[in-house]
Amino acid sequence: MLNQILMEIQMNLNKKFLTLILLLITSQLTAQSKNITLDDAINLALNNNTDIKISLLNVQRADAAVSEAFGYALPSIDFSANFSHFIEKPRMPFPDFAALLKNSTYAILFDENVIPRDNSKFLPLETKLQSFAQTNNYQAQLQLTQTLFSSAVFRGIGASQIYYELAKAELNNQISKTVLSVQSAFYGGLLLKKVSEITESSFLNAQDNLKNVKSLYEQGFVSEFDLLQAEVAVENIRPVVLQMQNNLKSALDGLKLLIGIPQAEEISLSGEFNYTDEELPSETDLISEALQNNFGLKSLDLKKQVDEEFIQLDVSEYWPNIFAFGNYTYAGSSDKWKFQNYSQMAVGVGLSINLWKGNRTKNRVEQSTVVFKQTEEMLNQYKNFLITQVKSKLNELRRIKLLIDAQSKNVSVAERAYEIARIRYKEGTGNQLEIQNADIALKQARTNYIQSVHTYMTNKFELEQLLGKTNPNYLTKHKID
Repeated sequence: MLNQILMEIQMNLNKKFLTLILLLITSQLTAQSKNITLDDAINLALNNNTDIKISLLNVQRADAAVSEAFGYALPSIDFSANFSHFIEKPRMPFPDFAALLKNSTYAILFDENVIPRDNSKFLPLETKLQSFAQTNNYQAQLQLTQTLFSSAVFRGIGASQIYYELAKAELNNQISKTVLSVQSAFYGGLLLKKVSEITESSFLNAQDNLKNVKSLYEQGFVSEFDLLQAEVAVENIRPVVLQMQNNLKSALDGLKLLIGIPQAEEISLSGEFNYTDEELPSETDLISEALQNNFGLKSLDLKKQVDEEFIQLDVSEYWPNIFAFGNYTYAGSSDKWKFQNYSQMAVGVGLSINLWKGNRTKNRVEQSTVVFKQTEEMLNQYKNFLITQVKSKLNELRRIKLLIDAQSKNVSVAERAYEIARIRYKEGTGNQLEIQNADIALKQARTNYIQSVHTYMTNKFELEQLLGKTNPNYLTKHKID
């Protein structure tokens, strides 16, 4: 008997010790943790998300590409200079000038009868290796070239501008996806927080019931079996409370990873599940809005335009290029470092056109056309997927709305049933099984309700993302000229 009393005392001490530890841990985490709202979490993610940073760099790259494309239509100014010193002068075979001069002189003398003709005086005409270059040479040239007509240049400007718009659309698409990811993670953590609170409330109900049963047992109004049942109910809920707290911590760690907060930093979520009964738009209106505003669809449409411009860029190789040019040249040469200098200027117009490249242009146009058709198929496929998703989310929201109304009433019924069970037990007309069943039903009703509200909100967020309804403040957070 004494051992049994000591064991009961030890069990009671252990329970109180565990409860005290839970309270201390909870109070310590609350004191040191940083409260984060949904807006805080989204802004942190927009600042720290790697995919958004990459998209921003793509926008900067596309902006530079636009400037580069315009640069091809502007004049090009080139300067070149060179100096050469011949260690050994180049030579080439050329007629012997000395023989030519001598033969010409004798020919005149013979023709004018100045001296008697003697053909032996004529030398044979042979070629000799001779050099016409001077040892030191330099040249400096300044040339200006202006494109007058180039289909590739004009098409390139248009293509680069569309590519820039595509990069901005991809950035908005990535921001929209990031906002949705944070919303889902945030409300997922908030759901676990609420479920944990519901479980802790059930745990407190079980503890409060145990106190009442103990008091009645000490007065001899209830049996030891009822007391044991109440103790078992408390101990059955205790590990669930710990598990819920562990699940919440894991969810917060996942959120910290998403928004770029160090894992060592403690956070807590500040927010509520504010459900309002609202009238849902018609399916036709939602589909029309999605097809007009969806960020992913806009990106694919712009990609299709870029692919079409690339086809025209390849076709432009069939067209001629016309350009004007002007140059100024200053040069000099010398054998003894005493240069003879001269200059020249020229202006003109040039034309170049490819006549045949082994069908490379034709094959390149075919490849660009295939890429364009692939994008067109992807666009059509995405439209069908988008319509299906909008219908699915709308049907889900309609279903959950009906469910929430029913579960809200169910919570009130479960709360009333739990109070009745407690009163019946105090009056001696009920038993512990009724209290336990009522508590389980109440916990389940509250959990079902909050889960349904969570599901409604996450589906609503997903539908808004499909409709392109991301908060404009988030889209303009990263300034783009």
